[in-house]
Amino acid sequence: MSNEVFEQLKEKAEGADAIGGTLKFEVGDLIVFVDGYGNTNIVSQEDNEADCTISTTAEVLIDLKNGDLNPMMAVMGGKIKISGDMGLAMKVQSLLG
Repeated sequence: MSNEVFEQLKEKAEGADAIGGTLKFEVGDLIVFVDGYGNTNIVSQEDNEADCTISTTAEVLIDLKNGDLNPMMAVMGGKIKISGDMGLAMKVQSLLG
């Protein structure tokens, strides 16, 4: 499951416009690090410091991706925890869509 989540996030992020910062997803034990400071988003599994960190479960991520869960409700309900730059957090939808 974690390899599938990583590959899907990697594919979406590398195909999206650069986000202008660094973003780290903590999905259970999986780390997905997106470096969007250049012309493209570079995705790795390095556990680096990020401008914005988003913590959740694989199930919640899948529900978000499938449109079964509203991102704002997930955050307000505690299913997603965000720390750091909220502006970057708002760009996450472009990486999941």
